[in-house]
Formats: sequence, C-alpha cells, structure tokens
Amino acid sequence: MAIRIVTDSTSDIPYEDREKLGIDIVPLSVIFDGVRYGDGVELKKERFYQMLEKCERLPTTSQVNPDGFEGLFKSYIDAGDDVIGIFISSKLSGTYQSAMVVKETLGSDRIHIVDSMSATFGLALYVYEAIKLRDSGLPAREIYDRLISLRKRARLIAMVDTLKYLKMGGRLSTTEAVLGGMLHIKPLIAIIDGEVKSTGKERGQTAAFENIARQIKEDMPDFDHPVLFGHSNAPDIMERFETYIRETAGVRPDRVFEIGCVIGTHTGPGCVGISYISRKE
Repeated sequence: MAIRIVTDSTSDIPYEDREKLGIDIVPLSVIFDGVRYGDGVELKKERFYQMLEKCERLPTTSQVNPDGFEGLFKSYIDAGDDVIGIFISSKLSGTYQSAMVVKETLGSDRIHIVDSMSATFGLALYVYEAIKLRDSGLPAREIYDRLISLRKRARLIAMVDTLKYLKMGGRLSTTEAVLGGMLHIKPLIAIIDGEVKSTGKERGQTAAFENIARQIKEDMPDFDHPVLFGHSNAPDIMERFETYIRETAGVRPDRVFEIGCVIGTHTGPGCVGISYISRKE
C-alpha cells in the first residue's frame, strides 16, 4: 500500500519533477480568446507570459472538474493505496470542491482532501511538507492532520511589480493605474484566510522589499518547514529580492518557483514573494 500525493497545477511545481517527487499534478485551464489550454501542459510558462504581454483582454481560468480527479483517485483506491489531495484555496477556485465531490462519490475513507487556503508556492509548501512526512513513514491520516494544523501559521507575502494587469482585471481604474505607475507604486499582497488581500503599497521595489522583510522578521519563520520563493517571469527581480531578504531578514529559499499561467493571469509579470510557516499563529 502506498500514499499517493495529488495536487493541482497552481502549485507551480514543474511537471518534470513529478516522477522524482512521486506526486501527480492535475492541470487547471487557461482560456485565451476562446482557446482552452491545460495550465503547464499545452501552455508552458514562457509562452504564456509572451501571450499575456500582447493580450488586450486578460485570459480566463477554469477549475478542475470532478472528471479530472475521478479516474485517478479510483485507480489508486482500487490498488489499495491512500490518496492525499492538496489543492488551491477553496475561496479562489472550485478545484477543492471537485475533489471533495469525487471523495464522496467513491465513498472511501482512504481519500484525504486538504484545502491549502493558499496558491502557487504557498500551495507548493504544503506539497513538499506532505512529501517529507510521507517519506518519513507517517500514515496518510497523520499527514493530513499535520497539514491541516499548519494552516494558521502558513504565510504567503508578495509584491506586484506592474499595475497593468490589476487595471485589466478591473481592480484599478485607469487613473489609479496611470498615477500609480508615475509614482512607481508597488502593491503588496498576501493570502489571508484563503483569500488574496491587499496589505499595503510602497513607492519602489526597495521599499516593498523592506516591508516584506519586516513582516518576515515579525513572523519568525519556522525553519523546520520549507521556505519557498516565487516569481512571475522575473528572474532579475527575484535575484534582487532573494539577496535583500537574505541580508536583511536572514532567510534564504529552499526552492524558487516560477509562477504559472493561472496565478500569473492575475499578478502579471514581475511579481515576487515568499511562503513559509510562521512560529506564531
């Protein structure tokens, strides 16, 4: 009997790492001008950001439907395995609910579904934690319980570099976007209680990095758990961010992720951030 870990593509874990990590990644969809692409499958990250830069309307995104999980879950349960499914926040997508529908349809107590209350490298943090616990020999139910227990201490903090896509998505007016661009305003966001919330804005990258570093120091990351950094098609900004956070907050990443199509639709390029488990609730 094995423990099968399943996540979705918004974890932004590279598909080529699936076999090495022993996990499954089920793709959400991105729709550009009526054409549907599997996130990270038919549409890779590099091509996505090229298309995003040229688009006049933002693409839309679509959750994984129950059909996307049923065959996979059933094959594992029929083989006598346990399933731990870890998915994007239920407040950001219906993917978690689709997995729960399949769990109830199959009626198996060997399927454990975790609402990460997060996304992108914040979701990946839970997946890597689950892999570590699985490889240490813990049973599926205990892994599930431990993942749930981390949610109050999980953090994801990020800076959005450009206001263009917030304007295209209707979150800013044209006037706000133009004025913000002139002033080099960098919005700060976090995932709080499963939702993306604005936590402030700073003038310039350095001030934004300073704000994030201050939050990190206040939180006191628990280094018994992974520390993950992420960026949306912005390796140069990520390099500066990583150096700044290491030098000012004493924190370095265990892994750096590139934000994929679904989450990148909303942040646009240039977003950088960090996820970790705080020592404080």
